[in-house]
Amino acid sequence: MTYTDEIKGAVLKFALRHADDRLILGHRISEWCGHGPILEEDLALSNISLDLIGQSVMWYKYAAAIENIGRNEDDFVYLRDERRFSNLLLTELENGDFAFTLARQFFFDVYDYFFYNELKNSSDESLSAIAVKSLKESSYHLRHSSEWMLRLGDGTEVSHQKIKNAVDELWMYTGEMFVNDDVDLLLIKEGIGVDFDSLKAKWYENVSKILTEATLPTPDPGAFMQMGGRNGIHTENLGFILAEMQYLSRAYPDAKW
Repeated sequence: MTYTDEIKGAVLKFALRHADDRLILGHRISEWCGHGPILEEDLALSNISLDLIGQSVMWYKYAAAIENIGRNEDDFVYLRDERRFSNLLLTELENGDFAFTLARQFFFDVYDYFFYNELKNSSDESLSAIAVKSLKESSYHLRHSSEWMLRLGDGTEVSHQKIKNAVDELWMYTGEMFVNDDVDLLLIKEGIGVDFDSLKAKWYENVSKILTEATLPTPDPGAFMQMGGRNGIHTENLGFILAEMQYLSRAYPDAKW
């Protein structure tokens, strides 16, 4: 599609944000490979990680096409510093224990499912195609994390307490998912983007439903929320992720694989 420079810049930022979300969360989940509590779950988490990283590649490729200055997906991943990443803070948090990882994944999965359901209606055919393709995977991710929320919440006394602690600790990072900034408002006006504020009620309703079934209290939706990721202001965790992820490419910039 042909866009004005203003809209082109907004689409680029939009693509990079959602690419970064999936890259960083995918990297985090990959850290469970070989460490899952059971073999089946080890494989499931590894596959979810691959799904998210695969989705990020589609987003980065489209960002490169929109930018059109010769960069590719590897350049976006390996040659940007921390302040140029715009992922949600939720996605970069350390894995913690299994309950923490699953609660983080659950919160993101509910958001991701409704996000792609809205984005498939985008007037931008490339974004719509990414959404349609990714929605199949996000549906599975949501089913997987929802089932684990129920198992842990309505399981043993120990599992119940661990998942409750995780929900309480992670809650303050969920509000950032539903903020529309100038980029979002412009793309909503053009029929390209997604109204994240409108997703909040659907997200809260579905999260609350699962938490109730899991015998867990739903935290206050009006509680204080941490922000900053979309503007490049991150926790210390992202710097460590990028140091590990980018080291080889920066140390040997001319290497061919």
